[in-house]
Amino acid sequence: MYYCHFDTPIGELLLAGEADALTAIGFPEGSMRRDPEPDWIYNEQPFAEVCRQLSEYFRGERTEFELPLQLSGTEFQVSVLDALQTIPYGETTSYGAIAKQIGRPKAVRAVGAANGRNPIPIIVPCHRVIGSSGDLTGFGGGLNTKEALLRLEAENSGDLL
Repeated sequence: MYYCHFDTPIGELLLAGEADALTAIGFPEGSMRRDPEPDWIYNEQPFAEVCRQLSEYFRGERTEFELPLQLSGTEFQVSVLDALQTIPYGETTSYGAIAKQIGRPKAVRAVGAANGRNPIPIIVPCHRVIGSSGDLTGFGGGLNTKEALLRLEAENSGDLL
């Protein structure tokens, strides 16, 4: 597994993956804070395109990512991650709406759990899922990070948060 660090407006992200696919993004703080494993190899080369697209995203120039991803988890968890990727830039949805979208309307808590273990946040936009009341709910990078990502998208999509 390769890794590198990438500086962003929300802090230094850990990027990890194989030579041909991104497998994880770790935040600088929060429950999704992550350090490289001892056997990982530091190498920026496999992440050149990831860094380019993330830079464009943080400048408000990119609304969709076009990267090879290696999603992990159970069939249910991967279905949630796939559904997350359909949430349009600058918009939000609820856990209940995702549960309905994947054909499991009563699995709201399981959707929340799958959302919470998303290994590739930002690119798989779990930050766009909020509580049914409209409240920001837990986020692996911390609520301040979630708010910053939603504000960035709102400002660049013409909607104000």
